[in-house]
Amino acid sequence: MPQPSRTQSTFTPPVPEAKRWIEGVSFPADRPLVNVSQAAPVDPPPAALRRAMAEAMERPETHLYGPVLGLPALREALARHWSAHYDATVRADNIAITAGCNQAFAATLAAIAGEGDEVLLPTPWYFNHKMWLDMQGVRSIPLPTDDRLLPRAETARALITERTRAIVLVSPNNPGGVEYPAETLAELYDLARQHGLKLIVDETYKDFDSRSGAPHDLLSREGHEETLIQLYSFSKAYRLTGHRVGAIVAAPSLLQEIEKFQDTVAICAPQLGQIAALWGLENLAQWVAGERDEILARGRAISEQFPKLAAKGWKLKGLGAYFAYVEHPFAESSDVLGRRLVHEAGVLALPGTMFMPEDDADGARHFRFAFANLDAAGITTLFDRLSALDWPLAGADAPA
Repeated sequence: MPQPSRTQSTFTPPVPEAKRWIEGVSFPADRPLVNVSQAAPVDPPPAALRRAMAEAMERPETHLYGPVLGLPALREALARHWSAHYDATVRADNIAITAGCNQAFAATLAAIAGEGDEVLLPTPWYFNHKMWLDMQGVRSIPLPTDDRLLPRAETARALITERTRAIVLVSPNNPGGVEYPAETLAELYDLARQHGLKLIVDETYKDFDSRSGAPHDLLSREGHEETLIQLYSFSKAYRLTGHRVGAIVAAPSLLQEIEKFQDTVAICAPQLGQIAALWGLENLAQWVAGERDEILARGRAISEQFPKLAAKGWKLKGLGAYFAYVEHPFAESSDVLGRRLVHEAGVLALPGTMFMPEDDADGARHFRFAFANLDAAGITTLFDRLSALDWPLAGADAPA
């Protein structure tokens, strides 16, 4: 029998799979679909940024290949932004620009791990990280989290082998919504450094962190370039999802390896997206602050309204950035209930089974709700529909 191809070694992408659940389904005008399946803004970039992009389209260089690791001006601007945000020194040669943050992850793993190597992924995990590791022939080692969805260094220590190459974190977390405390990041950084591993921190949602100031001090640690790799996306805060612009912050020596990957798969990140990201960094700080305020307000609305679900046996396990990670009270698995939600509640959400190993029953108990496009009124509608569900309860979880 032939060996499975690289893509056959992993599962169907969850978001496209969930979208297929609503194909051919009609939703009445007075009860439209509540879509909390994808963590990406659907509104376009602000008008001023769109005008800047339109002007850039008239410049010949916008339509040409650019430097493999990104436009120099963008790398310099992001280095300044990163230095200010983390109260540390980051140089332009620490920055690589990629075609989105998923590509940043793929390029990073291609540069640090080979077939048969291992990477620790906290569960629930971001499914695209797991998919890429599968396709690269790298073993994903599930790192269980505690009751606050936080990974613990001592738990991770027991999973490290001679094939371990990295620990991967996402903070604020997708899918869990949790903002990792600085102490958690520091403990895992120290563990990675002790074992000669890379600590990869995907900070795609840093612009929506509820804390003020730097969320950690890892960039200020002596010798951090030997251990720390940060990933970022311009898709969320600047609404540039379709223009595919991400970034890697790492040692220049590692970026030389990443350049090989980038030149092979993309040559360069999209020029128009890079120009837009640069304009955003230089002109939209106040606008991004307003976006953050709105997302934080939606998080507060979820906290304030959750008691109506708690009364029905639901539990809020994690909340932050675009996400609420919730435990449902029903007897059936979340992957079954996800399809029922479409038809019986007009809600599209991703089941926890999409974020967990197949043999981990915890996924069957959870859903991820992404509220990137759901305002306070939409949250009220979502919770009203969920609280009205009259499905059989799991015996141990039935509310008193």
